[in-house]
Order: sequence, then structure tokens, then C-alpha cells
Amino acid sequence: MAPRYRKHLNVLLPCFVVLGIMFGLVAYAPQLYRAFCGATGYGGTTQRAYSDPTATSERTVTVIFDSNVAPGLPWRFEPKQRSVTVHLGEQKLVFFTAENLGDEPTVGHAAFNVTPETSGIYFNKIQCFCFNEERLDPHESIDMPVVFFVDPAFAKDSEMDHVETITLSYTFLRSVNPSDAKNLARFEADAAPDPVHGRQLFSERCTACHSMDRNMAGPMLGGVVGRKAGSASGYHYSPALAAAGLIWSTDNLDQWLADPQKLVGGARMPVRVLDAPSRRDLVAYLQKASREHNDQAGANGHVSSVEY
Repeated sequence: MAPRYRKHLNVLLPCFVVLGIMFGLVAYAPQLYRAFCGATGYGGTTQRAYSDPTATSERTVTVIFDSNVAPGLPWRFEPKQRSVTVHLGEQKLVFFTAENLGDEPTVGHAAFNVTPETSGIYFNKIQCFCFNEERLDPHESIDMPVVFFVDPAFAKDSEMDHVETITLSYTFLRSVNPSDAKNLARFEADAAPDPVHGRQLFSERCTACHSMDRNMAGPMLGGVVGRKAGSASGYHYSPALAAAGLIWSTDNLDQWLADPQKLVGGARMPVRVLDAPSRRDLVAYLQKASREHNDQAGANGHVSSVEY
């Protein structure tokens, strides 16, 4: 290759590389921005969590709820309660109501933030309608759960010393991705259980401690529905659960997930699932997985004697 062409390539190649990087950054800028905001709390962006924190604090903070609907979305949207006072680290369940005032199905998406903006890094949501594109049928009205807590680390931040209230704001806008929508009817009390969603919840919120086929920080859960509580082989239970004499029916599992300490005082289970739709779907998944576990055991010529 002639020296002059080589010289031109030495100039052009770095330019093409730089242009490629710039186009890539432009294409992924929204995702990168959301990731940055989520990691830092920038702009009052809240955090997403999958379980309670390990500690609570005596300090309290009042959370005020603000709701808005953007022009072009024919919805009514408002909190069922205007404010709540919570201890730092306390998991709290609240509800918002959404109603489609129009004559056609409509998909909305909730934008959100907290003020003061510096509190965003400490505000954690476990369950929220804002995680999805949401669809409402004509004139349908739904109560939607939000489960959140304020991280106890809030109390250690000198910038938060004089913060006594946090405002959580939502604005519902018409969705630009309606094909990705979930039906808000899933929050109705008589909605059918969704084991597929339950499996997703199990993966997000349970697998840090539980597996279907081996003991971890928590006992194995394969075949859990219909078995005796506190008797998974090789797992060291709390005396309270070992002596409880419970059978893990779907109803008992629902009560256990809602508040383990209320069902069995002295149990070590640290996680609660406050919103009923999530519990319903988790139990549906555990029931389906239990049937598959038992069917597999039967296909292998025996039924496991291990009780969970």
C-alpha cells in the first residue's frame, strides 16, 4: 500500500471509531441516563428493591403523595391517602386509584420522582405500577398498590438531618409503548392467579435465600404446598417453626408471606410481601412448582419423604 494511502487510513480509521462510539452513545443515551439516575438518585429518582431492609430506625419521616395526569390521557388518578408517616426501614403499603374516563382502552405510563431530590437514593420501591406500561379498559377503575421503604441510611446523611417530609410524585402519561402494557385488572381482588408472574417474583425476591432443590439461607421449597412446615431435611429451623405443626396450604402460605411473625411468633423469616396480588401470584407459582416436583418424584418411582 502506498505511503500516502496508509497515512489517510491512519487518519480516517480513528475518526470512524469515534463516530461509531458517538452513534452508540446516542442510541443508548436514554437507557444510560435511566441507569445513572437509578444508581445515584439523581433528579429525585427512586430506587427499586426486592425485600425489606435488615434494620429499622426510631426516626420517622412523613411521605406525601402527589398525583397528576398529563394532557391527552383521559384518566382520573389519585392517592387513596394523602400522606403516611413511617419509620426508616419500615415497609409500607399504600394505594392509588386510576380510572379510565374514556370510551376506549388506554395505556398509560407513570413518571415519578421524590423531593427533596437528594432523598431519591434512600427511597426504595418494592412494588409499583410505575414499573410497567399499564392498560385500563373503558370506565374501569382500579386500586393499585405501592410498597416502599425509606432506607435507614437516610438518618446517617447529614444532608437529611432537617428533612422531615418526602413528597412522592407521579404523573401518568399516554404510553408510547402500548404493546408492552399489562392490564391493571390484575390488581382486582378476584383476578386469576398468574404463576408466570409468580415465577418472576420468586426469581426477583426469593432466590437470594431459597432454591427448589437445595437448602440455602432458607429451606428448599420443592414440593412445599401440602407438606408439613419446619421439616426440610438438613435445614436448621427456628424452634418456633419446627414446633408450629403447620401444613403449607395455599392459605397458610399467603398468611406466612403477608406476615411471618404474625402467623408463627419467633420465626426467623425476615421478608414480607404486603401486597395481596403479589402473594397470590407467588403462591400460584409455588403450587404449580409443587405439582411438577411431585409428578417428577412419582415418575422416578417414589414419592419424596422430605417434608417442607
